[in-house]
Amino acid sequence: MDAAFIAKCANPNLAPAIVERFVIEAGAEDPLAVSVKSDGRVVLIPKPQSADEALDVVRTYVGQAVVRVGITQFPAGVGVTDVSQLRSGMFEACENLRTGTGIFAKVARIVTKWYGRPTNKELLPQMLDDTIYAWKTGTFEGDNVFSAEDPGGPIFFGKSAGDAKPATGPTNLTPDEGVAPQSGEPETAADADIRIDLSRIGGQK
Repeated sequence: MDAAFIAKCANPNLAPAIVERFVIEAGAEDPLAVSVKSDGRVVLIPKPQSADEALDVVRTYVGQAVVRVGITQFPAGVGVTDVSQLRSGMFEACENLRTGTGIFAKVARIVTKWYGRPTNKELLPQMLDDTIYAWKTGTFEGDNVFSAEDPGGPIFFGKSAGDAKPATGPTNLTPDEGVAPQSGEPETAADADIRIDLSRIGGQK
């Protein structure tokens, strides 16, 4: 995934390496991708050829099935009370990444809190894996992660959400314990270790 695209569109509280791993593990390559599951079974649908077609599919199934959309495959309809509120913009790549990573950041905070906000950085791969798994299933420790309240606090081993400054360009793309670094913050040996750890995460779940 292009670093400039991540810097422009992703939630600034997530390190680019986390964003990239998230999309690879849980997302889709096609911005128009729509997946529908009902009672745990995949519903076969024609591949949408436009954002309007994709939106029609979403409006047909939201409220009756689990509908995931776009490159991040975030659940459409969360917090929406009327299908008329749904917009085709969810299939625009940048907007989808912004929304999806915003929700993913909340899920990461839920997982981080459950772990007791640990200081052992060797837990990062497992915490990230659990967060991605929670994203895919929609649940963590029996709770719906999409409807759950955001607990706030840090993402993995980084600063709390309100403390991290937005990334402004490719120079800010060094991972910092799962949170995007502040502008001008130098890379450390710990950052390099985390980048190696992240590259090894894949196919665990």
